[in-house]
Amino acid sequence: MAMKKETHQFKTEVQQLLKLIINSLYSNSEIFLRELISNASDAIDKLRFKAQTAPELLGDDSELKIKITADKSKKTLQVTDNGIGMTHAEVMENIGTIAKSGTSAFLQALEQSKKESAITPELIGQFGVGFYSAFIVAKKVTIITRAAGSESATRWESLGDGAYTIEETTRPGRGTDIILELKDKEKDEPDFTEEWIIRRIVKQHSDFVSYPIVMDVEKDEPIPEKEQLLDKDGKPVGEKTRKVMREETLNSMKAIWLKNKDEVTEEEHKEFYTHISHDWNPPLTHLHMKMEGTTEYHVLLYIPSKAPFDLFTPERKHGLQLYCKRIFIMENCKELIPDYLGFVKGVVDAPDLNLNVSREILQQDRLVRNIRKNIVKKLFELFSKMEPEQYESFYKEFGPILKSGIHTDFENKDKIAEFVRYKTTKSDGKFVSLKDYVANMNKDQKEIYYITGDNLSAIINSPHLEALKAKDFEVLLMTDPVDEWVVMSLTEYDGKKLKSAEKGDLDVGDVDDAKKKAYSALFEHIQKRLESKIKEVKPSTRLKESVACLSGDNYDMSAYMEKILRSTGQTMPEVKRVLELNVDHPVIAKINALLEKDKENPLINDYTDLLMDMAVISEGGKIENPSKFSKLVGDLMAGAINN
Repeated sequence: MAMKKETHQFKTEVQQLLKLIINSLYSNSEIFLRELISNASDAIDKLRFKAQTAPELLGDDSELKIKITADKSKKTLQVTDNGIGMTHAEVMENIGTIAKSGTSAFLQALEQSKKESAITPELIGQFGVGFYSAFIVAKKVTIITRAAGSESATRWESLGDGAYTIEETTRPGRGTDIILELKDKEKDEPDFTEEWIIRRIVKQHSDFVSYPIVMDVEKDEPIPEKEQLLDKDGKPVGEKTRKVMREETLNSMKAIWLKNKDEVTEEEHKEFYTHISHDWNPPLTHLHMKMEGTTEYHVLLYIPSKAPFDLFTPERKHGLQLYCKRIFIMENCKELIPDYLGFVKGVVDAPDLNLNVSREILQQDRLVRNIRKNIVKKLFELFSKMEPEQYESFYKEFGPILKSGIHTDFENKDKIAEFVRYKTTKSDGKFVSLKDYVANMNKDQKEIYYITGDNLSAIINSPHLEALKAKDFEVLLMTDPVDEWVVMSLTEYDGKKLKSAEKGDLDVGDVDDAKKKAYSALFEHIQKRLESKIKEVKPSTRLKESVACLSGDNYDMSAYMEKILRSTGQTMPEVKRVLELNVDHPVIAKINALLEKDKENPLINDYTDLLMDMAVISEGGKIENPSKFSKLVGDLMAGAINN
């Protein structure tokens, strides 16, 4: 029974996107054709991959191609492919919504675009919404698609008005037709039914697509003599040529990665990068190499200039595509590159691979392991050769994920350590390498000090750093969650141990034994009062100006690590910490005097709780009883003002 025509509403975020596209002035309207061709190419890639194990999917239609058909009288443009096609369910899933992982980030970017009264090619590419760019030029878009192996086809149609229709239909074979009914052309806008304009766009943006992009074009061809008109003497008369329509291939299909690297222009690199990444920002730099020896393979890699919105999401795809003799094998090839370099985009063409290779075989393949090792090595060389400004631009975008390699790639952790950068208490907001940090260490300094937290301003002003600053010791300011895992694995650098400023004994000062003895009763009272919250009270060697802070033992979890784990919903066992008090601070002396005068004075307990709250607040934590804290501080302020 045929499916009846159904009408559905686009998801809210797509409606917003379409409204923005339709109502925006576009300086680069031709990107729609580039996106539709790219989608068609992807569909053929998927078919070729499936056909490695299911050759029957190709059937009699093995000449894979993308066809563009323009009709000037009807003002339509059609892009057709004989790729994998889509089922009804796939059309519903893929057209009419945006990947769930990108929705919130997409909406944020959308809001920014609204403020600028324009939507950019970068936005379209970054969030995988290239299909919707068709509505830049079309008042109506129709999709007719039939999945490989399916008997029925699906017809999808929309005016870009917030709704679409979907119904069952027929199509001669597998593949997809995208039919655009073009808007009336404004002055100075290109006519996308013009042959020369289509040729130019394909040549500029899609020349390297691996499949023929064809179009029927009118040509002058000689009329065979036997078909020519003859005069009474048998000699040809009239026209000797005639107009005929012939299918012509518009793109060169040159695999850019197989070219000599000196033959590829920067513009070609930019267009190819856009093709494989759907990122309209130009790449920061690239790596183009041919490896020779017992095995030969080609590698073309790109470092993006901007991090993708899904850099840290579990669904994020790796950027490498695997080919064998120019035949697409798979995308998202995690076996070729480690996770911490998964943001790199590009192509690896390994002629000696088995075309029917599976992921399981890839994991065991010696050639793949060799390629992976060389890719990592060459990328490290590329990073090390970047100019300081270029590297800083790269690091601001990808530093957090690059640092994760220290924890996950034991073999290369020392090499990765050379590339990490941190702001410090002395760097005035600039990034510093560990190498430069060690070179600038105070002569009395034996360890590399660091502090972790989610707020740069908070940790640079942390009480934990007071004694270190007084000694003129530089401290690394670690503000990425991944840094907690970095310091677990990178315990030393260049023979210098990494030491947390908030854990263990810093060995940067001595405690006055006389004061320690004089305050012993006070410390015992505080310990008893706070025994459910802290493991110990002790005089601090960290503090110079502040009155209190919390610290941990060397192997305790940091406050920031605890915060990270709690934010992921993990149930954390209670970790008691050490309350450190500055015995040189006048407040401690005055509380001690109260204790000596009257042990039962209720203010002593109030001030003890206040010391604890101040220590928690100083490290960015949340106190248990904010209203009590506020009242105590208010009372103290009132008393101070009265005096």
